[in-house]
Amino acid sequence: MVYKSEHFAESAFERPVMLLERLLALLTGVIVAVCLGFGLVMMAAGPAKKGVETPAPASRADVADAPTTTQESATSQQPDHAAARARVEAIIAGAPEYARFFERLRDAFPADYETAIESLSADRLAGAGEENVDYYLAEAVRLLRQSRGILAAKAEPEPLARVFDLHLEVLRAIAAQDKRLCVAFLYGGVDQEFHSFAAGRRALVADMATAGLEAIFSGQAKKIERTPPNEADFRALESALAARGLGKIEIDALLDGKSPDPPLDDQTMCKAGQTYLEVLHALPEPIRLRIYGLAVELMARS
Repeated sequence: MVYKSEHFAESAFERPVMLLERLLALLTGVIVAVCLGFGLVMMAAGPAKKGVETPAPASRADVADAPTTTQESATSQQPDHAAARARVEAIIAGAPEYARFFERLRDAFPADYETAIESLSADRLAGAGEENVDYYLAEAVRLLRQSRGILAAKAEPEPLARVFDLHLEVLRAIAAQDKRLCVAFLYGGVDQEFHSFAAGRRALVADMATAGLEAIFSGQAKKIERTPPNEADFRALESALAARGLGKIEIDALLDGKSPDPPLDDQTMCKAGQTYLEVLHALPEPIRLRIYGLAVELMARS
């Protein structure tokens, strides 16, 4: 693909504007979402949670009896909560691939493990969750990302790169099964459908989740500070994508979130997404790590 000369003919004033626009595009959660397992997070935020009925307003008699009733209720709910937690942990233990992730989470971040298990137990007790171990994993990943996800940007090169390598493996597996789901995963627009995929590929999905956990663990220990990518980095990425045969429309869709009219078909977009991650992997390490670092930081802050 040969770009028109004006594509690279920005003035000194226009270059910072172009970089700002690109950073803002990343902030909106375009294609970079796939690099952060956003599909996995969306799985947790999907329809696995059931609605909980709003209780009727309390009567005067209810209010008068509140101190006694509340105390009795708290006492009676203690064994119920213990039973709910035991059930959640039993369901996790029944999926060995995911159990290894939860064991590693407990070892690396005990407080985050407790938060996840207690949250899932409370959902079960309130009737707001399902006995779905794929959802359990996704919810644990979501909570960990919220509490510590930004640390992954400070990880050593190998664990940080593994996050993206695993997401490429997952994307390839989805692409072989469903091109439409592949595109949805690219843009973070999946929920219940990803449950079905995850249920059939739990070892791979668990590896993806564990890669993110290990990157966070590494970042907490090493605290490597990285500068954000600059305009030269984006130009190198664009050039590499073009060299792999992607056209301007595909590149704009990937990097700037521009929706082509008419839209690209699922097969083309799915393949472009895979090419994007492959190209990122092949970039010189300093450029690659700056882009990786920005990606995980933006996702943690979203």
